[in-house]
Amino acid sequence: MSTVQEPILKIEHLVGGYLKRKPVLHDLNFEVHSNEIVGLIGLNGAGKSTTIKHILGLLEPVEGSIRIHGVSRQEKRELYQSKLTYIPESPIFYEQLTLWEHLNLTAMAYDLKENWTDTADVLLKEFRMEKMKHWLPETFSKGMKQKLMIICAFLARPSLYVIDEPFLGLDPRAIQSLLTLMDARKEEGSGILVSTHILATAERFCNRFVLLHEGRILLQGTLRQLQQQTKLENATLDEIFMKVTEVTHHE
Repeated sequence: MSTVQEPILKIEHLVGGYLKRKPVLHDLNFEVHSNEIVGLIGLNGAGKSTTIKHILGLLEPVEGSIRIHGVSRQEKRELYQSKLTYIPESPIFYEQLTLWEHLNLTAMAYDLKENWTDTADVLLKEFRMEKMKHWLPETFSKGMKQKLMIICAFLARPSLYVIDEPFLGLDPRAIQSLLTLMDARKEEGSGILVSTHILATAERFCNRFVLLHEGRILLQGTLRQLQQQTKLENATLDEIFMKVTEVTHHE
């Protein structure tokens, strides 16, 4: 007898935002499962960043719940946080720490074992950052800073990766390295939530999509399911997105 696998991330009836009396998000319900990449898509101001901030614990829900492996941040904060890692849209780093010191700090935060250095060396080589190992990030280009965030995030092997606009500032080779890495971690059993505006790329690597508009979920499912829901047979993700957001905007 088969059993239904519990989702890694489960968001139920989430209402939230920056002001309790004026929520940005309205009754969001979606999941991220093991072995899948879910694309969080929407126009600027749709609520993607606000949703991510709630998942990270930077904002508290007005209503509803967010759970990772059935545990909310309110119940077991450290356990909840240990199950996820985050790649921000704008790189964040400590000015006085070198690249390698950032990796060492990440290893301590996630209580990684001694062989974390082997993983670090592989990641540095993959993203062509070996020579910058002992450099300070303030000397890095935007793309190099983004690579540092990616390497730190993938040094750990959490259940859930939350990635916000990962392709900004990356060259084509780095984008391919990131996509390959995401696919590998997905195959290992992790769940990945990716917010991106690059829909053609998202269509290629995401298994499912959650389309946010004005703080509400308009559509969610596989590309095929979105095509069926919108009656746009054989439409691309771009075409579905443009059609749906245009209709709701005029309404």
